[in-house]
Amino acid sequence: MTSASHSGGGNSTGRKSSFGNVRKLPSGRWQARYTGPDGREYKAPTTFQTKSDAQTWLSLQHADITREKWLPATTRSQVPDLSTLAQEWLTMPRTRPLKPRTASHYRALLDRFILPTFGATRLSKITPEAVDDWFYSLPADRPTYRAHAYSLLRTLMGYAITKKYIAANPCTIAGAGTARRRHTIEPATLNELAIITEKMPQRYRAMVLLAAWCALRFGELTELRRKDIDLDKGVVNISRAVTHVDGTAVIGAPKSEAGVRQVAIPPHLTDRLKDHLKTLPRSREALLFPAADGQSHMKQSSLAKVYYPARRAAGRSDLRFHDLRHTGATLAAQTGATLAELMGRLGHSTPQAALIYQHKARGRDAEIAAALSEIAGKHTQA
Repeated sequence: MTSASHSGGGNSTGRKSSFGNVRKLPSGRWQARYTGPDGREYKAPTTFQTKSDAQTWLSLQHADITREKWLPATTRSQVPDLSTLAQEWLTMPRTRPLKPRTASHYRALLDRFILPTFGATRLSKITPEAVDDWFYSLPADRPTYRAHAYSLLRTLMGYAITKKYIAANPCTIAGAGTARRRHTIEPATLNELAIITEKMPQRYRAMVLLAAWCALRFGELTELRRKDIDLDKGVVNISRAVTHVDGTAVIGAPKSEAGVRQVAIPPHLTDRLKDHLKTLPRSREALLFPAADGQSHMKQSSLAKVYYPARRAAGRSDLRFHDLRHTGATLAAQTGATLAELMGRLGHSTPQAALIYQHKARGRDAEIAAALSEIAGKHTQA
């Protein structure tokens, strides 16, 4: 006959504790069980050699309930592997759907870095130790990809928490989802910008000027159409951008919600833009900077063929085309533009990026101080 504990009291072989109970089986081993928050009875998946071990197991279950890390049996039995969860997450309805290029990037990160290790693993079996080992095995010479992969895995595991598949996120490495910028950007000088512009083919000179002086992104520039330029008001309207996914041009919204904006065109560009518009078809839908065929969207690889020689002529082989946008942002900051004004002009949703340019503008303080001394010197000499 087995000896069991009861709610009214205990005996030498088992007793009712404040949480759950343990009992000694005919085999001499101990069994532990408790009533979960869902009202169902749960037993330990194995028996224990000692009473103390059984009570320790109960304490761990109680701690999970207290810390809200406990999962019901129905959820535990339905925990999928990471590959299944990732597919669900990629295709789930969103208030702001994933852009095609973003979805393609996530798919590449999954296929190349994440799923080979964790794809077939049940979410509940992915431990912090396993994630740590995986992260530090990723190629250190690809810090951006490594950070993006870690950030994506952390997001997926966070989604698993909301689905109640797991109770805690196993991605716990501080800062692992952030890659330090390896490319230090030195904005182009006005002289360098002038050289680059004049060394470009005629049909792309206005593109360089808008990239720099209006701080536009490549995808925004290559989707600009005649209808988006209003020279009477002196503005360019940004409402679309183009990306290339698997060789196909995909037109969508700009990079962020703040990317839909109206950017004032510096007056000194007006005549250059008027001349450029004269070379285009009269249709309002005509692309401002099409590919060589005059109709399709230009790719960055095509632009590189003419941009690289132009930047070399200016002595700036390090200057990426996107760095022209940084040049324009820095110039805008040097005019004394406020943080909000920079965010609006650049199409930034958060102030962090715009702050970079304000910091760079403050670097001119020493130049200003030197200029003040020159003024003071001239006054003394007079």
